[in-house]
This record gives sequence, C-alpha cells and structure tokens, in this order.
Amino acid sequence: MQSEAKTVDEYLEEVPAERKEALTRLRDLCRSALKGFDETMDYGGPAYKRNGVVEVGFASQKNFIGLYILKQEVMDAYKEQLSGKGVSIGKGVIRYSKPERIDFELVEAMLVASEKSDAPVC
Repeated sequence: MQSEAKTVDEYLEEVPAERKEALTRLRDLCRSALKGFDETMDYGGPAYKRNGVVEVGFASQKNFIGLYILKQEVMDAYKEQLSGKGVSIGKGVIRYSKPERIDFELVEAMLVASEKSDAPVC
C-alpha cells in the first residue's frame, strides 16, 4: 500500500492497528542503528537514505509487512538465518505475513550491517 503521508509519523497513524506496534518498533530500530541516515517518505513508505540514496525501508503492504534491505551483501549474509522463520524473501525485501514473525534482534543485526556496508544498493 503506497501512502500519501508526508511524514513517517503520519504514515504510522494510518497503518492497521494490528501492525502499528511492529512498524513503530521497526522505525525505532532504524533510527537507532542507521547513524547518519535521513528518515524520509519515499516509494510510499518510510525510507532511510544515506547520501541521497535509499538503503533501507519498511512498509505495511496488503498481505505483509515488508522490510527493504537494499544492500545485496547484507541480504546474502543473513539469508540463511531468515530461512525457516516463516518469511518470504525477495532480492531486497523480507515479507512478514504476520507482525509476530518479525525477529527484531535479527532485524537490528541487519540494520547494523547495512550501516557499516559501503557496497552499492541492489
């Protein structure tokens, strides 16, 4: 679901109630782990940019919560740990069909790895 919200605060006000806590927690993790990144609204959802380039984002989609980790080396490094967790994995997205499937410790590790990575985005 692409949002017309201008800020992440506005975005979080319009998400389904059953997802709000998880999305707020994702935001808090992004804000604490992604030092030197700007929080913006891009592609209809919250995004985290460094030097004008979106590297991380999340969104409440119709059937899932998407976490967008756009550093391919980070996705590759954590793919095995994500397998078997009841999530669907794409090139730069992790799709959580239910908020309770989000492993926030693993997300934090991926965000820290993204912050440290100087590889290009996929």
